[in-house]
Amino acid sequence: MKIPGSRLLWLLLAATVMGAALSVLAVQWCRINGWTDPEQHIHMCYSDFSLLFSQRGLAEGLFPFVDDVPAEKVMEYPVLLTMVAGVLALLVPGEGISDARILAFYDLNHVAVILCWIGVVVATAYSTAGWRRHDALMVALAPGIILSLSINWDMWAVFLGGLALLLWGRSHPVWAGVLIGLGAAMKLYPLFFLGAILVLCVRSGRLRSFVATTLAAVVTWLAVNVPFMILQFEQWSTFYRFSSERDVSFSSMWLFFGWLPLDGAGFSLLSNGLFLLCCLGIAYLTWAAPTRPRLAQICFLIVASFLLLGKVYSPQFVMWLIPLLVLARPRVRGYLLWQTAEVFHWVAVWMMSAKITSGGEFAGGTELIDWAYHLGILAHMATLIYLMVQVVREILDPARDIVRADPASAGPQGDSASDPLAGVTRGHGDAFSLPGLGRSTSVKLRW
Repeated sequence: MKIPGSRLLWLLLAATVMGAALSVLAVQWCRINGWTDPEQHIHMCYSDFSLLFSQRGLAEGLFPFVDDVPAEKVMEYPVLLTMVAGVLALLVPGEGISDARILAFYDLNHVAVILCWIGVVVATAYSTAGWRRHDALMVALAPGIILSLSINWDMWAVFLGGLALLLWGRSHPVWAGVLIGLGAAMKLYPLFFLGAILVLCVRSGRLRSFVATTLAAVVTWLAVNVPFMILQFEQWSTFYRFSSERDVSFSSMWLFFGWLPLDGAGFSLLSNGLFLLCCLGIAYLTWAAPTRPRLAQICFLIVASFLLLGKVYSPQFVMWLIPLLVLARPRVRGYLLWQTAEVFHWVAVWMMSAKITSGGEFAGGTELIDWAYHLGILAHMATLIYLMVQVVREILDPARDIVRADPASAGPQGDSASDPLAGVTRGHGDAFSLPGLGRSTSVKLRW
């Protein structure tokens, strides 16, 4: 049986394998010499895999969220991520902390995230219009993924979220909810996809599908989390306490507002409040735009807003957005501009880390590193805002949207036939809309 587009699929697999090889090459210094400070920052091959294996009891055979772990060794991550780390740690031969075991754990995790990356590329290819499946090459060879793939376990969540969008686009709302629930149990950001689904279901009058997806997501998340909430509540809740209380750090825009009389919790309240305002603005855009926006466009705007306003922007967070941008706005020029800024930011982060971990001795303690770091933050923010503006322009003027440009995919105004991820909303006219951006008020909400 021949798979549709199988020749392109093999090309995408080959391109991803090439990208994976480059990702291994990028960290080869640490694989050979080990992960030590400040050298791992100077050579830009830092990884949480190696650090947490030795510092969170994994090398000692302690299984997170199951065994009693000292407070200083608790994994500060959601349940499913810690389960992946715990299971892979069990596969490492030998006992105790050694360079060989650290490398083995790192390699196991690097292979695992490469497999997730392959899944993301395939999911992206089949989540867009058939004539644009080659756009997934931008995911297969993304500099941001090549350089940051093995920093943390984020690619697992990117894979689960991408598969959830694909299942929604194929009109499987319950299974999409299951994948969103699993994704949120790995990293919280796939949960934001429910917001995009909500506003589009309201506009198309498909609230029942949204409820089905949300219930499936909630039940799945609870099924994964509740046993560990009962078994080790303190360990389980560490991630949520840490996220709320941690100070501003790692390339956040809030680094420029350190003069405000706020602690970590105060900055959380401020950033979350601004993010909520952005979400309300995106909801209005969805309901008032002349033509119903595409799901990928709304998901991209929501996740990008969260990253811009968050207290932390770690280098690997760029992976959250790459597949969403390719689905929302697959224009190579804007993509390359953004990736160039992200690569510059990535280099600046590690140079700054090298300076800090060397006690200010790296590069003679030059302030050029500080300036480059701040410039990297501004470049990342400016290019991301530029892309968000372009997506909004294409929502307001669908003629600019190259994904809708295929005449065979066009449908009547208000119909979502030109959205490859429309799913159960495909073929349904507008049931709810607001005035101001090209639509008149319409309230015909249906269950």
